[in-house]
Amino acid sequence: MSVTAAAPIRLSRGYKVTWGLAALGSALISGIYAALLPIFYQNYLGLEARWIGLASLVYAIWNAINDPLFGYITDSTRSTAGRRIPYMRYTAPFLALTFILVWFAPPKAGQQALFWWMLVTMLLYDTAYTMIGLVYSALLPEVTESDAERNALQISSSLFGLLGTILGFLIPDFFRPKPGMSPSFLPLQMSMIAVGLIGMGLILLTASRVKERPEFTQVDKPLPLLQAIRYTFTSRAFLVLVAQNFMSILMQALLLGGMFYLADYVLRMPTILVLVCVFIPLIIGVPLTSLIRQRLGVVGAQQFLLVIAGVGLILVAVAPTPLIPLCMALAGFGLSGPQTLTNVLFAQVADEDELRSGTRREGAFFGVNALLTKPAQSVALALTAFILEATHFVTVAQSQGQVRLDQPPEAIFGIKAFMGLIPGAAMLLGALILVWYPLRGEYLRKVQQQVLELHAWKHQQLQGS
Repeated sequence: MSVTAAAPIRLSRGYKVTWGLAALGSALISGIYAALLPIFYQNYLGLEARWIGLASLVYAIWNAINDPLFGYITDSTRSTAGRRIPYMRYTAPFLALTFILVWFAPPKAGQQALFWWMLVTMLLYDTAYTMIGLVYSALLPEVTESDAERNALQISSSLFGLLGTILGFLIPDFFRPKPGMSPSFLPLQMSMIAVGLIGMGLILLTASRVKERPEFTQVDKPLPLLQAIRYTFTSRAFLVLVAQNFMSILMQALLLGGMFYLADYVLRMPTILVLVCVFIPLIIGVPLTSLIRQRLGVVGAQQFLLVIAGVGLILVAVAPTPLIPLCMALAGFGLSGPQTLTNVLFAQVADEDELRSGTRREGAFFGVNALLTKPAQSVALALTAFILEATHFVTVAQSQGQVRLDQPPEAIFGIKAFMGLIPGAAMLLGALILVWYPLRGEYLRKVQQQVLELHAWKHQQLQGS
């Protein structure tokens, strides 16, 4: 194949804004889900840790099946409308419906009834969220070959996603039961209906505007399943990145699931103030990742920011209470790395793989990544529940519907552990793991040049067909 490489595709500012709207919709839904689910079922409804742990286990098994399955299906789809966008468009209403159902568990039901409601709605919700998140992530490496443009798209996605995540804390915090008040779930449930519909609309808006590149649907030939699996698990860059990403997912799940606990019981301040401490430095850090990437490269920037996040989080567990907000701010800035640069690294993995396999297989990589990293969400959910129970945390259900702020000292340390010590150690370990990531320097530049040549050839094949 002798083809002159074209320049990487450049994208307009309007395209990048439209790209981020889907992240706003999905983050609004997933942020509420991650932040509210543990406290809603354990603290408000009184579901015991053993039932939450069992639901988390089944949830993890289902994740092990659906993510790589959906990834392979989307990679193999050959539709005139594309292989990603149709799934995004037709799954959005199902995502809204299943998200809403999570919060309509019967509050007076017994332990087994609550368990089954939580489990079934979690599985249905995750099926829809997995499909949309998978195809949205897989679109990023396809639309442009440039690390700079991919970084810009991810910055848009991250900023909109952070807005959604912030609203995901503020909305339930406004409507959830407060200390000294009798619990009433109706306002919370009505707000969840509105959130589901708004999130669905934003996802559909992006799906209506973003177009796929036809050469990856009409020229590429799908790989047989076993061959696709072999290519995926023989990519050293992919395996290293997945190991690091597991640490990031564990950290994120612990922080989201524990934010209300930190605000209510450790800092005793409104959740919004804790969010300000984390999200303002994070929002500042997201666009700065472009400058750090220019100096250190994508993987170097990721390692640098992971170390900053790890140090800040570990300090949460040991610093005096008045200094914890400053520690959270330091961690927030560092979290801009995994928030923005991880998908750019996965795009590099997909580029290298395309040279080996001859076809774009982002769906497979994001699917298998989820297979190997989403169990971290279940680990975090179960870990939070068991730490709280082991440290004798007094739930709302145990105190006859009242929020008890004077928790035992060991319960306060338990909250600091799953909000600081454990996720901080995970971030430092993730930075160390990336030492073995091979796509850097001259080898990365060679891969990027060869990918441009391959895409130019595929475009010629499309024109001639």
